[in-house]
Amino acid sequence: MENLGNDKPTMENYPGDTRFGAMSSGHPRISSSPSNTVSDLNQQVWILRGQSLVAVPQNNNVTPVTIAVLPCKYPESLEQGKGIPIYLGIQNPDKCLFCEEVDGQPALQLKEENILDLYNNPEPVKPFLFYHTQTGTTSTFESVAFPGSFIASSKNGQPIFLTSEQGKYHNINFNLVLGP
Repeated sequence: MENLGNDKPTMENYPGDTRFGAMSSGHPRISSSPSNTVSDLNQQVWILRGQSLVAVPQNNNVTPVTIAVLPCKYPESLEQGKGIPIYLGIQNPDKCLFCEEVDGQPALQLKEENILDLYNNPEPVKPFLFYHTQTGTTSTFESVAFPGSFIASSKNGQPIFLTSEQGKYHNINFNLVLGP
């Protein structure tokens, strides 16, 4: 992703920047560009395998999922200074990432949900929100519902998941590429 003029995204970057899915007119637009992708620092991209997002090595035979990103309309009601609260979806089929407790632990799930419905909800839908923090070209995605838990990848062919173990065995740093 190109630098938006500073290393830390701000809400001002999102509303007028159509690559992030919203326009300042108040009418959101989700870019359907197939170049909206996420990869980890090991050059693994996200693909849909059954009902799970999985990280696999990027190559010509792999078609990564198209990522949809929309900012939360009401960031003032969430914790400040943690990043830009965003909804993360995949397109075709339309699903959104969300966090819920499974066996007493935060877990990353995919749910059939229209990202525009989440965006237009009269209040933030916390299980579907992630604080997006960007340093240079690297992004992290922290769960709003489970502070301290980040979207992570590990080995080839393994599902994307949540972890609170930053920098130990799992990768929480991603390249988010949003096309024109």
